[in-house]
Amino acid sequence: MAKPTYHPSIEGAQHGAKSLAQFLDYAKAAGATGAQPSNYMLNGGKLFKPAKEIREAFESRGMTLDGVSAHCPFWVHTSAWTGTKSGNPFIAPDVAKKSPQEIEKWHENYLLKLMDLSAELGVKIMPMFWGVAFGWELATGYPWGFWAGGGFDLLKEGKERFVKKTAKLRAHANKLGIKLCHEIHPGTAAACADDFNLLVEICDGDKCLGVNADPSHCWEGETWEQRFLKVGSRVYAAHVKNFVIRAGFPLRAMEPSWPKRAMQFTDLGSGDLNMQRYVELLIAIGYPQRYRQLMKCDTAPLVVEAESAHKELDYCSADGIGYVRDNLCFPVAAGSFEEGMGA
Repeated sequence: MAKPTYHPSIEGAQHGAKSLAQFLDYAKAAGATGAQPSNYMLNGGKLFKPAKEIREAFESRGMTLDGVSAHCPFWVHTSAWTGTKSGNPFIAPDVAKKSPQEIEKWHENYLLKLMDLSAELGVKIMPMFWGVAFGWELATGYPWGFWAGGGFDLLKEGKERFVKKTAKLRAHANKLGIKLCHEIHPGTAAACADDFNLLVEICDGDKCLGVNADPSHCWEGETWEQRFLKVGSRVYAAHVKNFVIRAGFPLRAMEPSWPKRAMQFTDLGSGDLNMQRYVELLIAIGYPQRYRQLMKCDTAPLVVEAESAHKELDYCSADGIGYVRDNLCFPVAAGSFEEGMGA
């Protein structure tokens, strides 16, 4: 029988209360063979743990390092100019007291060094998302109170801002061969496939601009199939996550409680999405081949990010790892099932 094309992995950001060692022990016990730690799990010493220590933590457990999740610092970097406080939970208290310009600069330096560490570890995949470089008006996706008028054009200004603010980070990623894999997501610089393709266009087709596929953010009209077909050649990373939409509840209400929201993340098996079809689409757009070629490995990770408004996180994530291992890590067909008919 052909070997599976995928292996079960897990994202570390939701498990930030654990140390790297605790996270890896938990992931391995749940059945994961790889993991994608958050940048915070790698913090230590003057800034980061030594690459040797990180590498040994994975090797001693027989696990693969499947990328470094850097969503929070990237989002803060490209959103700080707005003066938002919504990134403060991700910022050290002494840094949060600085001006928006200083916060942005601090995170730029941090991310440059994080990329250096990733390169030293042989990691070419960095799942992340760019912040609201176009401003909060455009991030809402709704033109109120209008995006252009006498003496201003928010879309044009946003394009110029994104190119300028990300230039140094993109140049360093290209130098190191790292793909910065934007998770297309509400409240970021690209909330749909067309938004992401716009980023690529204004950056002259920059090769470091990748996509972290995550179907759980396709809940406002654009299906996961439409989205990832449009950006297929840029998908270098993939999360596995599910959701449910409660009919009749407003998707954009100012509701802070997850159990009361219209869209809720769920365990992998009971949400609205068909996970089997999703990972088959990833094969069709070339994600596993692209990942394996870049990372020089035999299988591509399906990175579990199972969350629930009602189920305890460790329970839900462990259940998700088991679901991926048992249902989604299948051997890929070498040809059509019709070829053997009538033989």
